[in-house]
Amino acid sequence: MAHAPAQPTASDVPKTFRPYVPADQEPAELTFRAVALGSLLGVIFGASSLYLFLKVGMTVSASIPVAVLAITIFRGLSYAFGQRRATILENNIVQTAGSAGESIAFGVGATMPALMLLGYNLEWSRVMLVSVLGGLLGILMMIPLRRAFIVNQHGTLPYPEGTACAKVLIVGEHGGSNARTVFLGFGLGALYKLLMQGLKLWPAEWDHAITGIKGYNKAVVALEPDPTLLGVGYIIGPRIAAVMVGGGLLTSLMLVPMIAFFGEGVTSVLPPGQGARIADMSPGQIAGQYVRYIGAGAVATGGILSMLNALPLIVSSLAGSLRALKASEGTGDGASLETPRTDRDIPMWLVLLGTLGLVATIAASHLIPADPAGRIAGAFLIVLFGFLFVTVSSRITGVIGSSSNPISGMTIATLLLTCLIFVVLGWVGTEYRLIALSIAAIVCIASSNGGTISQDLKTGYLVGATPWRQQAAILVGALISAVVMGGTLIALNDAYTTVSDRPEDLPTALAPADLTTTVERDGKTYKEWRVTAPIDGALPGTYLVDENRKAVMIIDAGIGGRLEHTTSGAPIKKFSPPQPRLFATIIDGIMSGNLPWGLVILGGVLAIVVQLAGVSALAFAVGVYLPLSTTLPIFVGGIIRLLVDRARKLSPEESETSPGTMMSTGLIAGGSLAGILIALLIVFEGLGKALDFSIQKPGAEPEYLLPALGSFAVLAVALLAVALTGKHQSVEPGGKEEASLIEGP
Repeated sequence: MAHAPAQPTASDVPKTFRPYVPADQEPAELTFRAVALGSLLGVIFGASSLYLFLKVGMTVSASIPVAVLAITIFRGLSYAFGQRRATILENNIVQTAGSAGESIAFGVGATMPALMLLGYNLEWSRVMLVSVLGGLLGILMMIPLRRAFIVNQHGTLPYPEGTACAKVLIVGEHGGSNARTVFLGFGLGALYKLLMQGLKLWPAEWDHAITGIKGYNKAVVALEPDPTLLGVGYIIGPRIAAVMVGGGLLTSLMLVPMIAFFGEGVTSVLPPGQGARIADMSPGQIAGQYVRYIGAGAVATGGILSMLNALPLIVSSLAGSLRALKASEGTGDGASLETPRTDRDIPMWLVLLGTLGLVATIAASHLIPADPAGRIAGAFLIVLFGFLFVTVSSRITGVIGSSSNPISGMTIATLLLTCLIFVVLGWVGTEYRLIALSIAAIVCIASSNGGTISQDLKTGYLVGATPWRQQAAILVGALISAVVMGGTLIALNDAYTTVSDRPEDLPTALAPADLTTTVERDGKTYKEWRVTAPIDGALPGTYLVDENRKAVMIIDAGIGGRLEHTTSGAPIKKFSPPQPRLFATIIDGIMSGNLPWGLVILGGVLAIVVQLAGVSALAFAVGVYLPLSTTLPIFVGGIIRLLVDRARKLSPEESETSPGTMMSTGLIAGGSLAGILIALLIVFEGLGKALDFSIQKPGAEPEYLLPALGSFAVLAVALLAVALTGKHQSVEPGGKEEASLIEGP
């Protein structure tokens, strides 16, 4: 493959920086095996990240575990088949291509489920197009900014994950890796989850109601003994884990009991609740019909506050992007052949051509179902907001890392601005809700992927990679991962979708007379009634109605659904991440006005108060929205990390590559992939029942062979033992070349 023309000149390169692999050396780099392995790992970690996001509304960076696995797999192939040992630059290509899956999974999981909440079908073609276009657009928009952020601000923008990944690659080059610990966590997490939810040897949730206190009822303490949640808690650390569980405690032990207390004597149904008095509701119903709006307001405000906190970075990012574009003018094919290998990007003319091609595809596709003016306007907004927030994402990632990057806040801002523009122009029809969500989804994925490739390019800058080869690798990895993410999302939703004809699950109100969509089911024809907001006694959902306009069946989505049982009546816990519900709420609220603004404002005020108290409002708000059963095991993982870091006296940098972190990464990946396999047992209920070891008694709750808390305690102790006793391989191998890793320009 010929070298791509370079943009910068040799005189622009900082003189004091020396990458690990000098620019005058050209070891193997962009090889087929490196791109293939990276793409495969990207799909695996992308699918597991998507599952994780649907459970807890967040993902964790995949770059470091992918780099560790690349080193181990290539070394194993070398020993087993006598193949050439992979170079450090090949391992870097693997982690670059593999990192795309996780960032795309976040954007897809955060936005696409909102389609169902707005009354649309979750079509594979739409999800795939949004994933591909957003993923590729984020990469192309970041390429012109590489020199401004990665090169010229080396020593100013640390890019923490990118720097840590470079150190892991260098350690691997010197013969060390933590791969065994990652594989141990992967196997343990997968086995634990399969035994718990596949064979059902112990319950997948423990809860205890607090009773006997006058005026304080419907308070419930709950915990989901899940290896993915334990691993997430360890990785995000005690501070954020404590903030999240604080939000969960507020919901379960204050907001729900408080609403129950004040609603005890109310004989009517209080909006936005539907179908029952508060006194007759369960804690879960109160949380779902009232507290979720408070949580949505808190999440929206927290996202906006996180952007305001980063406002100085946003302003400087825009200035830096303009300088980068100015510096790239006049460069391209005519660049000097003497340009160092480590400074050659994909040429600007090709970047612009690719960007124009993607924008033309967006405007011509069914993503924007409008007239030509609407299509052009939508494409323009995608370019405008896309470049703005890719720039912001890259700069913020350089300062605080990917985990704290407020992508949700950027998506909220995109939605708010887009919907307001549509309202001013009078574009408030049903199709414009779909357009607004499509624009926000592409911008969300582009921003997420822009921050990811920034970390990758930082890693490459430190180890001495060729930028255009990295950029080509992540374009391939993003394309493959994006195609797979759509199918994974739809498969998970379908697996957890419930069909019910129980009277208590159906509305008593009659459906509208103008329904046109017909559905064939069980040899009968029904009209389809999609309800996206509480209306005339009908809760949100998709209903099948007979010729008398009476709802006879509900098809409850697996993501964002409200029923807690399968079609056969077995208990099930639906996916309910906060972001899709929030985005649907914003679109519906602005463009139709059908929103309980009072509860949303309460959530916004709560987020502001928390922020003023010096606590991360966004993390707290996510805790308010998610059930306590989800945030409590995350808190346990955070506490374990606190104990380990203090016992081993690890610095923050050492803790990021410690055995506990590697073990937790494996727990997340193994548990998440096992969760996808368990979805198959839900689809094939006969197989699931054959593997069910729980004791089912008619009219009673299932009985299990092992206790939930005891099983979770064994898992937690195993993580603690590995974290305390595992060998911690240094990420500072020493030597003059490695010292330049942390030198400023």
